[in-house]
Amino acid sequence: MKIVTYNVNGLRQRISQFGSLSKLLNSFDADIVCIQETKLRRQELTADLAIADGYESFFSCTHTSDKGRTGYSGVATFCRVKSAFSSVEAALPIAAEEGFTGLLGCSRKDEAAASVAEGLEEFSREELLKVDSEGRCIITDHGHFVLFNLYGPRAESDDADRIQFKLNFFKILQKRWESLLRRGRRIFVLGDLNIAPCAIDRCDAGPDFENNEFRTWFRSMLVESGGHFFDVFRAKNPNRREAFTCWPSNTGAEQFNYGTRIDHILCAGSCLHEEHDVDGHNLVTCHVEECNILTEYKRWKPGNAPRWKGGWTIKLEGSDHAPVYTSLVEIPDVSQHSTPSLAARYLPMIHGLQTLVSVLKRRQAAKQVQSHLVSSSFSDENIIVGGCSHSVNRSITSCNVPGTHISCCSLDQDSENTIPQVDEQSEDLTEEVACNTSIVFSREYVSSMPNKETKKRTRKSQQLSLRSFFQKIPNQDNTVDSSTTDTPTNQTGVVDSNDLFLEAPVMDDLGSSPTQNDTKLSASSQGQEAQDGNCYLEKEKNNVALLEWQRIQQLMQNSIPLCKGHREPCVSRVVKKPGPTFGHRFYVCARAEGPASNPEANCGYFRWASVKSRPK
Repeated sequence: MKIVTYNVNGLRQRISQFGSLSKLLNSFDADIVCIQETKLRRQELTADLAIADGYESFFSCTHTSDKGRTGYSGVATFCRVKSAFSSVEAALPIAAEEGFTGLLGCSRKDEAAASVAEGLEEFSREELLKVDSEGRCIITDHGHFVLFNLYGPRAESDDADRIQFKLNFFKILQKRWESLLRRGRRIFVLGDLNIAPCAIDRCDAGPDFENNEFRTWFRSMLVESGGHFFDVFRAKNPNRREAFTCWPSNTGAEQFNYGTRIDHILCAGSCLHEEHDVDGHNLVTCHVEECNILTEYKRWKPGNAPRWKGGWTIKLEGSDHAPVYTSLVEIPDVSQHSTPSLAARYLPMIHGLQTLVSVLKRRQAAKQVQSHLVSSSFSDENIIVGGCSHSVNRSITSCNVPGTHISCCSLDQDSENTIPQVDEQSEDLTEEVACNTSIVFSREYVSSMPNKETKKRTRKSQQLSLRSFFQKIPNQDNTVDSSTTDTPTNQTGVVDSNDLFLEAPVMDDLGSSPTQNDTKLSASSQGQEAQDGNCYLEKEKNNVALLEWQRIQQLMQNSIPLCKGHREPCVSRVVKKPGPTFGHRFYVCARAEGPASNPEANCGYFRWASVKSRPK
């Protein structure tokens, strides 16, 4: 069995990168894929983001409405199985749980009746709901072990609220782990914990690096410190240095592998052998074959152009994390079971939900359509559709009654005897017709309908009447008023039903009267002159704007300082961290971040863009 953990930094972006969810998951060739930082809200889950052939998926999305936390974190576990029902595969969980407190998945009215997970009774419901409100955990029970897919919270050193949140998060999580271990369960923990436990796991670790309270807690959980868990990667690679899984996204640090190891696989519990009490038997020694970092998923690839030689404008494709995997051996089948109800296949937003209200609405709409059905027969009636006259000698049923639908796309103007198709499930004929087809029926048919409905229909069709094209303009001789010239041929207006049946002028072979042709020629000549003038003015404006922009760019280029380490142009950045310098611009060395001992790396040059930007 192969298990992978991967912080995707946006599931939608990674799916776009690989082409589909199936291609992304298949690229790992794993039985269980634990994904963090999906950045999806519950209402955004769709089949293309959650369902892949051969996989069952389980999601946890943020439940909080706090500023900056909505649609932020989120985790998902994908399990590759041959059958979702009556399966004996250990990869398909026999049970699943959102969060780790036992309180999620309940409606508000039943929240008081929700049972707190065993071992967490000492915490208040408010504390438990808060740590589980950001969509940071999915638990799947695979029979032989319980798997925690985690996305640990991040906390800046000067953010007291987030530090306290992170402390509570791991404190409550530890209690849940201890409760399971007391029951003899085996535990696997995978995910981005946002903790680098030791100095070897950080590129720029200082002398006090390991004194951090979160690193101290992490190490206390490990077997070396008397805890229950193995750091699987370190167990298999005890002395490996520069084994990083995350790199700053805005400094190009991947180029020099200048990062940190915060994506982990931990395990605790006895092995699956009957003689597990024998010394040296544990999950790692008996069942973990290997554990490594999938560096091929890094954004920076060997051979890429150096970022400081114009590469900053090129967006690297991929996450700022690399996946970590482990291969397990001797994992037997489990008893026959089916997919747990938490699976995405059962979510209403994935496959839709038929409610009583939706059924009643459809039934009411059907009754309204039936009550308005009118049958009318026509003999040699002329139907004008989109400006083409069609001779129709057939019966049309309910074609002009509210509740019917004429499909504009089905009209074929090359056909001799074509009529609009009728669809009885549309709510309003006139709204559909107004999209891009004008329909005018003969005098006898329309006069038989109520005048009010006729006016309403023609108003919605937004088609100009014939009279509006041939009205005489006062105080003018054989000329066209400028307002007429400026009116586009597709202009829409309010139509009076009486205008539809004016006597049409005698048409020539081209389908229009001589007077109309003269008017069109005069209007087109004037319009062409106006258009040429406008084009000239537009070109002049573009030229002036281009010259001004080039001048500004030259000034900006001349004002960019050179870094002292390489004498190369710096790049400008803006302070995004809240504080007295928020929004201020500064310049730094353009090279990728790396170790100070490497002369090719960033030299550390820094300068504020202006005196106003300097902090007081």
